[in-house]
Amino acid sequence: MNSPLLIDLSHTVEDGLITYKGLPAPIICDYLSREASRKVYAEGTEFQIGKVEMVSNTGTYLDSPFHRFADGKDLSDLSLEQLAYLDAVFIHVPENNGRIIDEISFANLNVRGKAVLIHTGWAKHWKTDQYFEGHPYLTEGAANVLKSGGATLVGIDTYNIDDITDGRRPVHTVLLGADILIVEHMCNMEAIPDNRPLRFYAVPVKVKGFGTFPVRAFVAVDN
Repeated sequence: MNSPLLIDLSHTVEDGLITYKGLPAPIICDYLSREASRKVYAEGTEFQIGKVEMVSNTGTYLDSPFHRFADGKDLSDLSLEQLAYLDAVFIHVPENNGRIIDEISFANLNVRGKAVLIHTGWAKHWKTDQYFEGHPYLTEGAANVLKSGGATLVGIDTYNIDDITDGRRPVHTVLLGADILIVEHMCNMEAIPDNRPLRFYAVPVKVKGFGTFPVRAFVAVDN
């Protein structure tokens, strides 16, 4: 049996990276440098131990229900069945579609128990000022269609799955309220082939009391 093709859909987290406007960038440095470790270990032996200070909404990250709801599941409550080896539905939204992704985009799609991956092409603006302004987003109606259809997870390659001018954050509210997980700031989705069976993975660290955390998101495509 041939090994599946693995396609990385995650941005690299690096020192100084701005993911979300107004949130601090991560600080990535040595806790123990290789030079300092040489004083601790035998000659010819060295190690590096890194240190990261960051908000949990950094890079490509997953939202659990606790992100929105105080009594929702946090990262430590999520089952692996919600995070890994998920059948996936891939949707390409053309740029000329405009900013609004409504329920029509999901009409007649079987999303029950699946990860719904939405490619808009917005990731091309990553690390530019444009990335923070005018991104495509889902409507509340689209979120309700995905909820009623029984989706397990929804991933998108934009700045936010919601219209950030709407303080209600209806898409987060509908999806996370139904235990449907969200992955934002994905990338490289143009590499996903059309009409091929896909399995999606987005597994965060198992942290108690956290609602979001970076993930290494990827799809496996059967050869």
